[in-house]
Amino acid sequence: MNNELPTSGRLAGIDYGTKRIGVAVSDRRQTLASPVENYQRNGVQAETRWFRQFMQREEIVGIVVGLPVHLDGGDSAKSVEARAFAKWLQELTQLPLVFCDERYTSKQAEQILIEVDMPRKKRKQRLDMLAAQILLQGFLESRASGERSMLPLDG
Repeated sequence: MNNELPTSGRLAGIDYGTKRIGVAVSDRRQTLASPVENYQRNGVQAETRWFRQFMQREEIVGIVVGLPVHLDGGDSAKSVEARAFAKWLQELTQLPLVFCDERYTSKQAEQILIEVDMPRKKRKQRLDMLAAQILLQGFLESRASGERSMLPLDG
C-alpha cells in the first residue's frame, strides 16, 4: 500500500464491514471529517460502480481505511478481510491508501449515539459512518499534531 497521502485535498475514511461500509470525508484542508453514509454491501459490480462514482464526485485524493486489530496490535480475521478490501479499493481507484488502527471507534460512535438518546434502529443506521468519521478525524488530528496515536499502520 502507498503510505503517502497528500496533505491537501479531500480524504475518505472507510470503516470496513462485511454488511455495511461506513464512509466519511474530510474537507480540502484536511482539518474536519464529516460522516457521509453507510454503504450497504451489494456485490462487487455495485460496489465498483458506487466507489468509482463516490471518489470522483467527492474529489477524493487519498483513503484512510480502519484496520480492526487485536488489543496487542496483531491482525484479526476482520483485519485480513479489511486488508483484502483495501487492496481491491486501491486497485480500483488508483489512490494512495493508508491503514489506521480502528480499535474502539465503533464503541465511541455507539456511546455518542446513546448519549444523544438515539433509538436503537437509528443507531444501527448511523453507527458505521460515525465510526468512519471518528477514525478519519483522529487520523487528521494525529497527523497535524505529529502525535502517533492514529498515524498510519504499516500496510
